[in-house]
Amino acid sequence: MDGNNTFQLALFLVVLLVLSLPLGWYMARVMEGKSRVNRFFGGVERIFYRLCGIGSQAEMDWKQYAIAALLFNFIGVVFTYLIQRAQQWLPLNPQGLANISADSSFNTAISFVSNTNWQGYVGESTMSYLSQMAALAVQNFFSAATGIAIAFALIRGFARHSSKGIGNFWVDMTRSSLYVLLPLSVIFALVLVQQGSIQNFRPYQEVKTLEVTNYTIPKLDAAGQPLKDAKGEPITEAQSTDRQTLPMGPVASQEAIKMLGTNGGGFFNANSAHPYENPTPLSNFLQMLAILIIPAALCTSFGMLVGDRRQGWAILASMTILFVVMAAALLYYESQPNPMLASLHASGPGMMEGKETRFGITASALFATVTTAASCGAVNAMHDSLSPMGGLVPMLQMQLGEVVYGGVGAGLYGMLIFAVLAVFIAGLMIGRTPEYLGKKIGVFDMKMMSIAILMTPALVLIFTAISVMVEGGLAGIANPGAHGFSEILYAFSSAANNNGSAFAGLSANTPYYNITTGIAMWLGRFGIIVPVLAMAGSLAGKKRLTATSGTLPTHGPLFVALLIGAVILVGALTYVPALALGPVVEHLQMMAM
Repeated sequence: MDGNNTFQLALFLVVLLVLSLPLGWYMARVMEGKSRVNRFFGGVERIFYRLCGIGSQAEMDWKQYAIAALLFNFIGVVFTYLIQRAQQWLPLNPQGLANISADSSFNTAISFVSNTNWQGYVGESTMSYLSQMAALAVQNFFSAATGIAIAFALIRGFARHSSKGIGNFWVDMTRSSLYVLLPLSVIFALVLVQQGSIQNFRPYQEVKTLEVTNYTIPKLDAAGQPLKDAKGEPITEAQSTDRQTLPMGPVASQEAIKMLGTNGGGFFNANSAHPYENPTPLSNFLQMLAILIIPAALCTSFGMLVGDRRQGWAILASMTILFVVMAAALLYYESQPNPMLASLHASGPGMMEGKETRFGITASALFATVTTAASCGAVNAMHDSLSPMGGLVPMLQMQLGEVVYGGVGAGLYGMLIFAVLAVFIAGLMIGRTPEYLGKKIGVFDMKMMSIAILMTPALVLIFTAISVMVEGGLAGIANPGAHGFSEILYAFSSAANNNGSAFAGLSANTPYYNITTGIAMWLGRFGIIVPVLAMAGSLAGKKRLTATSGTLPTHGPLFVALLIGAVILVGALTYVPALALGPVVEHLQMMAM
């Protein structure tokens, strides 16, 4: 990396880690009801619980917690689906946008409820303002709050002993939404408005352009089909216009929770490359911070609640080391000129294709690393235009299980699953029963850990294999060969790991991909949440053991190295054959030309 790359990466990490410490302290106290905020708003909170019939003092076991989480999110899917299917007749639709198809509504409803925010549609020409706010933005809050709730349930599993309860799902959802996500979103939305993001309910504006735009369109027959000449070529006619339609809408408010909740679903199709969503280099930097600030802060919360802050620092150190390695790799590959253009002396300083000149290579590559390190999926550049090895980095980060900081809540509980695996491996090496934070890791815990770790690789590899064999999967490929395979592999890696970004060369808004990615998103989210909660319940019921000379310290450099090794061993090696068929082959082909 050059000096500019190193400086921007170092500055980002310093600001991130400094801000995450007080936020983590605040979240630990507010989620356990011990902060001044709880005392100040406690009356309002109790009224809310009473109106909803919630016994806020009642603890739930892991099965009750899981049922509540599944039921709440299933209702969210139904609600989001119905709004899309009926948006034509609902208010706040100044453009008169039509109802959305059944398969696209199914996919989008699961996508936003599962915190994936995969978008097979063009937001500004598909979703009304009501759909954007009442369906999508609401689920941006609830899906992020669900992740935080599950993370704290697992933390309580480690922190408590001889206990059947792991908290109350409804209380955790309320506190994470009202005391964490909502105030941060309001503040960040105002900052984005100050930077230039729009926030209004106006109809789309037609404006006169400074220059006349000339273009051609195909001539159509009476049936609406393109006319062709004697050679079979389309017949076109010249057109020109001095008008442009500018989309409007409540953008800043959705953009704020999109980033803070690691959701990623953009108001516009161009996502954070659109100047209304991401106006300036400063807003770009702040958006990257917003993506990772809560996942990083949760490591501090974890250390506080288990009674040993070093445990949280060890988890945070593991995440940060992996992030730096991934960011350095992506920055390096995107800073290299394309060898296929070298002979033309036009290669320039690096890979600028698909990147905004406002941000350049460094800010675009760093943003791509951040958004795929978290389960966010927001993009400020076209990932499909990354170099082959550059594109491998965000793909691999998702395939690691979205634990390199990861999503809101999901990153922490995903990394804690790997921590359990790491101590299990260490226990096998020395012939001792594995322990983590004073809890023996038993057979049931290992079964739940195995399900959580293997769920997403199974979904990714099975659906990718099916898609390269069936007509519905092959029909979406615009780039045959290694890159086309990479597009499919990236799509299911993104869906099953609840990221939402894409190699957008794949035409994924089809019944086949809407249904298959929808299934992958749901199972990739709740197929992990349920075993995590089962593990939390099992751990909470165990007695805490006293550390002995044979206990593996889980807060030092040795454990950090062991944890990183477990993530790479399971996460990376699982996908090596598939990666070899995609980005690795494409890189070798490019270098051979």
